[in-house]
Amino acid sequence: MDGGAGETKSKTVCVTGAGGFVASWLVQLLLSRGDYVVHGTVRDPSDPKNAHLMALDGAEERLRLFKADLLDYASVAAAVAGCDGVFHVASPVPAVNPTNPDEVLAPAVTGTHHVLAASRASSVRRVVVVSSVGAVAMNPKIPDGAVVDEDSWSDEDYCRTVENWYCLSKTVAEREALAYGEKTGMEVVTVCPSWVPGPLLQLQPTPALVVNTTSMRLVTYLKGKNTEEKMSNMVDARDVADALVLAYETPEPSGRRYICSAHTMKVSEMMGLVKSLHLDLKLDYPRKFVQGEDEKGVSSERLQALGWKFRTAEETLRDTIASYKAAGILN
Repeated sequence: MDGGAGETKSKTVCVTGAGGFVASWLVQLLLSRGDYVVHGTVRDPSDPKNAHLMALDGAEERLRLFKADLLDYASVAAAVAGCDGVFHVASPVPAVNPTNPDEVLAPAVTGTHHVLAASRASSVRRVVVVSSVGAVAMNPKIPDGAVVDEDSWSDEDYCRTVENWYCLSKTVAEREALAYGEKTGMEVVTVCPSWVPGPLLQLQPTPALVVNTTSMRLVTYLKGKNTEEKMSNMVDARDVADALVLAYETPEPSGRRYICSAHTMKVSEMMGLVKSLHLDLKLDYPRKFVQGEDEKGVSSERLQALGWKFRTAEETLRDTIASYKAAGILN
């Protein structure tokens, strides 16, 4: 269903990159509430990979898909028009670090600018921008073993030095989003998830199904293709969706950022937990891990203070692997 106007503005929100992994769960959650009309931006509404969106309960009545490119301001403005809120979820998450940083920086930073400008032009009340803990903890000055909160920022110069273009893109885009809100008076809040496993909504086994980058990380561990041992932060995609709606609906001050992370564990502990769940997996689990660089610890206390709750690691892994099996990913 393509875009149009005529909804009650206070109940209408836009979700950018609606067909993506986290965004799909956000769309599902918003529709399940019964009082939201959702404008979802996708590259091609007729693409079969977006069919799962229109199959969601309530989609026929309250979901409108807009063909949009974040680098095309006019297409973004058309999707945002008539909305009271915007969830800016779309952002490139490369499977491998690109040799050209503009492949990540341009869509992330320019795309965020376009979303914010279009939102202001349409008198949007609040924009929730999905950032990443990659914008929080990529900083060599953070001591080992430290647990950081929202006052911490990744070091942009360090990101450039080590050529971590994803973390750089998230850091720059989030800083500029918050600065835009402060400058214009438009309400802008940011949510910074850690690594996001979780079940897939795109369950139809099809050659068109492309496993998202965050899910592929778990698949490589399960298949023994990645043996790097490290302390890792994680949060279920469904819990991220809950956090985004909470950040939108709670009348907390504009300009706040929220770290969204539920569990911290070593990869070997995660694989041991998977084994203990007896999921009937015939996979080549790593028997020996090679120590890598641990991720910095992060705190979600600010988000939990709003009432955010999260699933157990057992539930996340059980549901995630069940969905992989259903989609034929682990066959």
